[in-house]
Amino acid sequence: MKYNIDDLKEMNSLPQTLIEFLNYLDVIKGKSPNTIVAYKADLIMFFRFIKIYKGLNEKDCDFEEITIDDIGNRVIRSIKLSDLYAFLSFTEKYRNNGSYARARKVATLKSFFKYLYGKSKIIDENPAMELESPKINKRNPIYLTLNESQTLLRSLDRSNKNYERDYCILTLFLNCGLRVSELCSIDITKIKEDTLTIIGKGNKERTVYLNKACLKAISDYLAVRDGSGLPEAERNSLFISNKQRQISVRSVERLVKKYTEEAGLTKNKYTPHKLRHTAATLMYKHGNVDIRSLQQILGHENISTTQIYTHVDNETLREAVKSNPLSDE
Repeated sequence: MKYNIDDLKEMNSLPQTLIEFLNYLDVIKGKSPNTIVAYKADLIMFFRFIKIYKGLNEKDCDFEEITIDDIGNRVIRSIKLSDLYAFLSFTEKYRNNGSYARARKVATLKSFFKYLYGKSKIIDENPAMELESPKINKRNPIYLTLNESQTLLRSLDRSNKNYERDYCILTLFLNCGLRVSELCSIDITKIKEDTLTIIGKGNKERTVYLNKACLKAISDYLAVRDGSGLPEAERNSLFISNKQRQISVRSVERLVKKYTEEAGLTKNKYTPHKLRHTAATLMYKHGNVDIRSLQQILGHENISTTQIYTHVDNETLREAVKSNPLSDE
C-alpha cells in the first residue's frame, strides 16, 4: 500500500483526538472521503478559534498558521456550550459563513463531541448536546420540467462522436436520479438485466432499476464504446473520456452545462445535481411515486431529505384549493 507523505505530515499536525475521530468516521461509520475532508476542515477551524478564544496561542501569526497539534484532552474537557456558540458567531462575522455553512459546522461539532462522550469517553459531559442549528429557509429544488427534459435529450447532435455516451449519461440522470459520483463510477459488470448495483454516499450499496429508455441508451452506447486503451483498473468503467480514462466528475459537469445551454435552457444554471432533482420531481409529479419509494430510489438516509420534493407540485395544490365546494361563493 502506498502512503501519501503529505497526508501523513498533515495528520501529524492534528490533535490526537481529531485523528482518532477521523479514523472512526472512515473505518466504522463508512463516511465518504468528501465528508471526512469537510469534518476535518471544520474542526481545524474550531480548534484554531479555541486557541485564540481561550488565550492559548502564544505566537503572533495569521489564523491559518495557528498550530493545533498541542491541543490535549485538558483543553477539550474545558470546552463549554458557550464556547461553541462563540465559534459559530466567529464563523458568521469573520468567515462570512451563511446559515447553511454554520448548520454544517453544528452537525460536525455534534458528531465530534458525541464521539468524545460516547465512544472515546474523553469527556464526562457533552457540551454540544443542547447546541442548536441556525434556522434555514428551505428552498425548493431547481429542476427541468417534463417538456424541458425532452427538449434537452432531443437537442443532442447525433453527428457528435460522443453522442451515444453523452445521451446515455443524460438519460441515466433524468431517469434514475443518480449522483454524479455514482454515475462516473458505474461498473459494466454491475449491470444485470434491468438492474444496476452502485456504491452510493457513505459507501452504501444500492440497486438502481433501469427502465426501457435507460436500457436502450446503455445498449446503444456499449455498441460503440471502445475501452481498449483503458488501464486495467478502469477496464470495466462504463463511461470513458476521450483520453481513455474513466470519465471524471468535472467532465460530466461540463457536458451538462454545455448541453443545457445549447438546448436554450438558460433560466437557471443546471448541474448534474439539478438533473437528479429533475428525475426525483418527475417521478413524484408524473409517476405517482410515494415518498418512501423515492427515498429508496435516491439513496437518501433520512426521509426529511426526500421531503423537499413534496413541495414542488404547486399545480396540484392549486387545483385542490379550486376543488373546494366553497370556491365559487
